[in-house]
Amino acid sequence: MEVNIHEAKTHLSRLIERALAGEEVIVAKAGKPVVRITPIAVKKPILGSARGTFTLPPDWDAPMTDEELAEWEDGPVFPK
Repeated sequence: MEVNIHEAKTHLSRLIERALAGEEVIVAKAGKPVVRITPIAVKKPILGSARGTFTLPPDWDAPMTDEELAEWEDGPVFPK
């Protein structure tokens, strides 16, 4: 579909919805196409794509020590 700039300004939300639905939307100035409204492709993360980039220590799920728990609850404790 092709619309002029005035119509595009007036109906921008509708034109965006149409572009998101896959329709080609062209904005023209003085009858000449100048801009195409297209959706931005969003990359979805691929489950498992970080495999092998880090490893967890064997005790990663061990209970916290009292000191670690206190630091977690109260924020970092810096030695004086």
